[in-house]
Amino acid sequence: MRSLTRNTSALALAIALSPGLLAAETLRFAGAGDVFSMDPYVVEEVFTSGFLGNVYEGLIRRGPDLEILPALAESWELLSPTHWRFHLREGVTFHDGSPFTSDDVLYSAERVRSGASDFKNRLAADTQVVAVDDYTVDFITTEPNPILHFTWANWYIMSRAWGEANNIGVPDKGSEVENYATLHENGTGPYVLTTREPGVRTVLKSNPNWWGAGTVPGNVTEVEYTPVPNAATRVAALLSGQLDVVYPVPVQDMARIEATPGAHVEAGPEVRTMYLTMNQWRDTLPGYPVEGVNPMKDRRVREAVYRAIDVEAIRDKILRGQSSPSALMVAPGVNGYSADFQRYPFDPEASKALLAEAGYPDGFSMTMQCSNDMYVSDEAICLAVSNMLAAVGIDANANVQARAQYLEAILAPNMDFGLAMLGTTPASLDSHIALYSLHMCPRVSPEGEIWALEDQSKIVAGKSNFAGYCNPEVDRLAGEILRETDVDTRNDLIHQAWTITTDDVAYIPLHQTWAAWGVREGVDIEVRADNILDWRYITIEQ
Repeated sequence: MRSLTRNTSALALAIALSPGLLAAETLRFAGAGDVFSMDPYVVEEVFTSGFLGNVYEGLIRRGPDLEILPALAESWELLSPTHWRFHLREGVTFHDGSPFTSDDVLYSAERVRSGASDFKNRLAADTQVVAVDDYTVDFITTEPNPILHFTWANWYIMSRAWGEANNIGVPDKGSEVENYATLHENGTGPYVLTTREPGVRTVLKSNPNWWGAGTVPGNVTEVEYTPVPNAATRVAALLSGQLDVVYPVPVQDMARIEATPGAHVEAGPEVRTMYLTMNQWRDTLPGYPVEGVNPMKDRRVREAVYRAIDVEAIRDKILRGQSSPSALMVAPGVNGYSADFQRYPFDPEASKALLAEAGYPDGFSMTMQCSNDMYVSDEAICLAVSNMLAAVGIDANANVQARAQYLEAILAPNMDFGLAMLGTTPASLDSHIALYSLHMCPRVSPEGEIWALEDQSKIVAGKSNFAGYCNPEVDRLAGEILRETDVDTRNDLIHQAWTITTDDVAYIPLHQTWAAWGVREGVDIEVRADNILDWRYITIEQ
């Protein structure tokens, strides 16, 4: 081992993966699920965002070691504590041949903060975006923000002319009517979409007019992506030479791939933290038989759930050692992470005592939503957690679904879960975004109007806080963290916030898994700790 939705029919899969039909520089790539949408603002999900990062570009990007690098902005400077100036790259064109200018940045700033955009936290609603000239843009904030651009690697810039000509409107992931950007694209990136068949295949070719040609080592001229939900089918296709790269590789198949000539595994720890979210929002816990009762609102119950889960058993028996148990909602490598924090120990007897103290001596029932194609061994982990909870009297009815159905169930307006497993990778690689998105009281405006379920399109702070966790002191600290420019003071504020959220049992952090990619010999890839595959760095032997 090297460190670092729709199911297709068997016939369609065989045709899509047929060897000998593709050129030497074609990357044949398969994953468990499909890209959610080609609209880059619709859903913030690692795979979709990473995929689109080969088509669209931001003002900055992350390099192989997750360092911040220039992209559509060549440089930037801080003119005052609240005034940033970005100097844009000249000579860049969108895939339709139109020039990239500051007006496209303004359009993207408008659109990313509109409708049901999943990226509203990339740019505060009160931040002014001003075009100084065609290739200079100013960002004027109301308060200092030393990490303004840290999350912008996946805030992709869109063309105003293209968006308005095709009437793509505002991002909307809930509408049954797809906009033009759902199936089409017009980015500035190194790859151009040629075929989009949702759930079947997506084909892209290299952009001959890409501004960065010759600056990266890759030689991939075409990418054919096929969603293959069945892990055994993915691995078999890799081992038979029908695929070049597959993800994810189940932990139980890693040794077999390594033992097979012509294939190997690229693996390493992720900065993504897997966690359980507990529905503290609804007055009635989904799956609980009594109307108007939600046990998860009681901190003692949340700690009882925490103490009932044996993360070491999950690591050893399900993930075969390929995970690191976590006490925090951020991973090592994210600013603000601290080894000072410890997990609540696995203790079923203490869990039962807490349940009895909270008024549930016989436990209770709830709905547990589980995905089976989003994360490494997600179904197995979910079922294991359900069994562990049953041992302390909690009947967590596990509902296992494919990604699309799973997300529909847990996201607003449905929020049909008592417990659900998700993963989080702070886009800024800083604790603030995890506090801002996951822990701040969900609101719809800086003035503090509380978010109603039907108003998801307006959400600002707490946009990923599906738990409904709310502690005003955490909100206050998050605001101070954003404004503070002294590093030591800022890190102390972060430590204070994590102390509160850990004591509140806002969530149950589980672990950081190891990302495992199956790779054909002769193919060289760079697997990043944020689990994004950058095609520009892939080389295929001739």
